[in-house]
Amino acid sequence: MPELPEVETIRRTLQTVVIGKTIDQVHVFWPNIIKEPADSEEFSLMLKGQTCRNVLRKGKFLIFHFDDLALVSHLRMEGKYILFPKDEPMDSHTHVVFRFTDDTELHYRDVRKFGTMHIFPIGTEFDHLPLSKLGPEVFDPEFSNGYFSSVLKKTTRKIKPVLLDQTIVSGLGNIYVDEALFRASIHPERFAHSLTKLESNRLRKEMIRLLQEAVEKGGSTIRTYINSQGKIGTFQFELQVYGKEKTPCIRCGTEIQKTKVGGRGTHYCPTCQKLPD
Repeated sequence: MPELPEVETIRRTLQTVVIGKTIDQVHVFWPNIIKEPADSEEFSLMLKGQTCRNVLRKGKFLIFHFDDLALVSHLRMEGKYILFPKDEPMDSHTHVVFRFTDDTELHYRDVRKFGTMHIFPIGTEFDHLPLSKLGPEVFDPEFSNGYFSSVLKKTTRKIKPVLLDQTIVSGLGNIYVDEALFRASIHPERFAHSLTKLESNRLRKEMIRLLQEAVEKGGSTIRTYINSQGKIGTFQFELQVYGKEKTPCIRCGTEIQKTKVGGRGTHYCPTCQKLPD
């Protein structure tokens, strides 16, 4: 699933190709992707004649701002946006086509069909699900040392599931949680409330630094992720534990282990990320 750095990269590339374009027609070939309004034909009619003014992001969500509508899009596992000339042949995984008045088309492709789209009056998108319950992301001023330490102290869950909880901190997924915990030398099965203030501050700092570096390198291409111009990210070459099971830790040489925490595949170094006695 694309995480914050990948979605931010997609946002930046979309800004270069769709801002200022006016929608002529929208064709929906898999109506289950459209969640609000419930009728995909109404979805298409609402967007007709609307001009894209901006492309924003919150956590893993893209937010297209049109004249008076906000389109909230979640890519889920395999969603992609790609701009083509008019009448580009569609592959079998193209489920929504936004045709613009300049004879270009934005295709939404999704192999697994898990993506979602919602339309709201512009300015109200954060009042409704799916955005209304999102926690701050690591770049937000609200994601302070005080906030992070406080929420960790209030939960009895393990730290990895807490970091994956989008209501606590939005944008992180499996890859970057494993990497952040390794950088902060914190075992993924530590109980969140057991972290000291020093440890939570260090983890917060590493999360911010990690995501900044990943955004700079266009995110991580692990399976099929590409941006809207068909380019892959390169941060996968910087990963230190994710996908590195049975290889030596870059710090101590201990073999990286893989286990499951909260039902998710989890990579860690048993020496650098010890559980307290």
